[in-house]
Amino acid sequence: MTTWLITGIGGGLGRALAEAALARGDTVVGTTRKDSDPEFEAIAPGRAHALSVDLTDEASVKAAVAKAEEITGGIDRLVNNAGYGLIGAIEEVSIEEAKALFDVNLFAPLRMLRAVLPYMRARRAGHVVNITSVSGHAPWAGTALYGASKYAMECVGQTLAQEVAPMNIRVTNVAPGGFRTGFAAAGLKIAEADIADYEDVAHFARRSLTEGAGKEKGDPARGAAAILTALDAAEPPLHLFLGEDALHYAGDQLEFVGKQMRAWEALSLSTAFEPA
Repeated sequence: MTTWLITGIGGGLGRALAEAALARGDTVVGTTRKDSDPEFEAIAPGRAHALSVDLTDEASVKAAVAKAEEITGGIDRLVNNAGYGLIGAIEEVSIEEAKALFDVNLFAPLRMLRAVLPYMRARRAGHVVNITSVSGHAPWAGTALYGASKYAMECVGQTLAQEVAPMNIRVTNVAPGGFRTGFAAAGLKIAEADIADYEDVAHFARRSLTEGAGKEKGDPARGAAAILTALDAAEPPLHLFLGEDALHYAGDQLEFVGKQMRAWEALSLSTAFEPA
């Protein structure tokens, strides 16, 4: 039996993953912004536990992790899932809006890592799972700050994997494409500023996401099953893309970067000192 700590089990991929883990007999501690979640705990009494946590407060996070360790006897897998989207051209997004986004999408996972890793290091075992986004690999106009928060988590996860590998702790970054969750509805915020010059470029993201809400190709239940399969593998991946769109956009971006590198290779190499 595996023990899990999953942030943001109120809905979406976090809820689907928690339910999939519980369905196979695992124990799940899930964080929620609500005071309680009896509906979640009723899924598997004694194995489903909901904790009210303010992920923007380090003391609240540390207390929740200590409680989760007590409940489970030791967290095997931490899933940094909680987060939200922010749409707007770079010029439209205020510094305050950007800070609030990063506090949840980047600093909250860092708080969780700082609280969980001491326990995993002591046991010389554990698995950290970061739910990022294909937008953290393939940027598109109108999503810069959201994508930047996911780019940052991609880097954190990749670097963390190097740092904790000697302690038998593994890391997997999961980059979903579009899934039929509440992300494009309740989980999406729009920049307060609205500049008409961006209507045909950056504002496309707003129209695309809001008009496509509830029509995404990704099935959260199947996404959760895919994550379980990957994490249970003898050699779990560092990078896991979910959905045809995630593979497509990330693949196109990697190809574009490769072409740029090759096209400008001679100039890149011209910067070295002349041989003595």
